[in-house]
Order: sequence, then structure tokens, then C-alpha cells
Amino acid sequence: MSKTPNILLIYTGGTIGMIRDFESGALHNFNFSELLEHIPELQLLTCDIETQSFKEPIDSSNMNPDYWVELATIIEENYTKFDGFVVLHGSDTMSYTASALSFMLENLTKPVVFTGSQLPIGDLRTDAKENLITSIQVAAAQENGLPKVAEVCLYFEYKLYRANRTTKINAEHFEAFTSLNYPPLAVSGVHLVFNDAMLLRPNRRKKLKVHKTLETDIVLIKMYPGIKNKIITHLVSYPNIKGVIIETYGAGNTTTTDWFINILKSLMKKGIPVINVTQCSGGSVNMGQYETSIHLKEVGVISGKDCTTEAALAKLMFLLGSKVSSKTFKTIFETSLRGEME
Repeated sequence: MSKTPNILLIYTGGTIGMIRDFESGALHNFNFSELLEHIPELQLLTCDIETQSFKEPIDSSNMNPDYWVELATIIEENYTKFDGFVVLHGSDTMSYTASALSFMLENLTKPVVFTGSQLPIGDLRTDAKENLITSIQVAAAQENGLPKVAEVCLYFEYKLYRANRTTKINAEHFEAFTSLNYPPLAVSGVHLVFNDAMLLRPNRRKKLKVHKTLETDIVLIKMYPGIKNKIITHLVSYPNIKGVIIETYGAGNTTTTDWFINILKSLMKKGIPVINVTQCSGGSVNMGQYETSIHLKEVGVISGKDCTTEAALAKLMFLLGSKVSSKTFKTIFETSLRGEME
């Protein structure tokens, strides 16, 4: 590894990569090769920075698994050349993409730091500069000649989080993300302070393995009082359905009506995994704690434990794409693969 860390900055799209035309007020993407013109402070960092953009930067609302594969491929192709990666991404779907990349990049031993901003980089009160500068510092941080961080993470508003533990909670404030079930990996104040005990410790002898097959024929159902048999029946009657995620109440509770249990049993008989995650921002699924979740446990519903919906979706796509057998699927899903659950 070189003495001066090499960092690759990858721009996928999003507010952080835009500047405002002050005559028209419109936003447009700027050329990231001219990054130093907009953020001259980057010259003060003790690392070498190269940039690469998607051919056509996208709004993160248009993000999909094909773009996840494109992003993973960029990292794969540049993995030996660079010591760390910073991914600039729109905030709306950042937790989904970052969670997916955590599963796609197996045996990762270098930092992949996602960041973005709520205001464009050229705005007077922008949060883009601090987010970008500190993300690059995180990606360049080393200890004993090795990267300090060796996982996919997300940096926003002075906090570094494990990516697959995050969710976006605010569209207005600079503090757009949170990680209620896992503490920050680092906090940026006067000093950048890492929470060493919380960092993943990978086996550095293993070679990076990039998974590029994701199964997207899955259904996400949010439970609500009054949801009808016909609605759920219609949703799960999709002919190509491969998996289901149910956002349940509290610690994993649902209605105990016969029709609902019968739908779950029918899915199980077909070998379609059903994942139980909580609608709550924090906390964990604990099937069997209440009578309203015992039936889920009995029919074989898989516990998402304290997984976020974003991480559960990404993990389900990843495991289905990896052709994990139905016999071992429950055991593997309920096992933490990238620090996404306790």
C-alpha cells in the first residue's frame, strides 16, 4: 500500500454534485474533474484523489439494482489501485444502495464511504463540503499501514454509520440519517474519533468477491389496521414472486386472522421465504414475545431481528440471487453476514 492513500471518488448523481445557475436558479451537474475548483480545501488532505462518474448521473429516485451492479463493478475494477472509495449518491435511496453494496462486496477490506448532501455544493449554506471532506478523510484513514475502516459505511452530518444499519429520517434537516440499532462508527468534531470496538474486523487474507446477481421479484407489504384479505392475496399472487417482506407492528406482531395465516402457509409450501421486519425505526423483531406473533414463528416466518427494511430488502435480493437453498435460507438470513443485525 502506498504511503499516500489513493482515494477514488465515484459520482452517481444527487444534490451533492450539483451547482446552481444563479441567473436562472436551476441546478445542473458539474464536471467532477473540476472538483478542486469548487472545493479547494481538498488540497489540504494528505491523499491523492481521482474521480469517476456514472456516464449519465441519475437522481437517486431512479436508482435500481442495475446501477448497484455498475457501482460494484467500478469498485471491483479499481480495487487494487485504490486504498478507499467515496461514493456520492442522492440521499433518498442512499441507505438502500449502501446496504446492497455491503452484501455484494464480500470480503471487503477497504472503506467504501457513501455520502451526499441536502443542499448543492455551490450553495452558501451547503452541507456538501463537510460531508465530502470528512468522507474522504475516513476513506484515507490508516492504522499500521492498513485502512482503518474496512466496510461499507455512510457519512452524514458529523457521523459515520455502518451503511446497512441506516435509514433516512428527515428530508429537511442536515441530519438526514440515523442508525437507531447500532452506534456510530465515528463522530466528527474537533477531531475525527473512531469507535474502534464497533468496526468490522475482516479477514484480510480473503480475496474480494463481488456478487452481481440480485433477485428483484420480491414483494414488500406494510401491515396496517384494516388491511384486507383481497389486497394481500392480490399482492402475493404475482406469478414470479420469489420472496416477501412484511413490515409488522412493534416487536413483529400481525393480525391473527385465519386468512392471513393461511396466506403465509401457502407461501411457505411454495418455498417462498417470508421475512418479518418491524415498522418501528428502532428495536427488534422478537417473534413469540406476544401472542400476536407466535403464529408467525410456528409457520416458519423468518425473523429480520433488528434489521432495517432497507437492509432486509438488500439481503433478500442478495441471498435469492445467490441461489441459497430453501432448507438453509432461514438460518442464513437470520445470521449476521455484514454486521447488519444482532
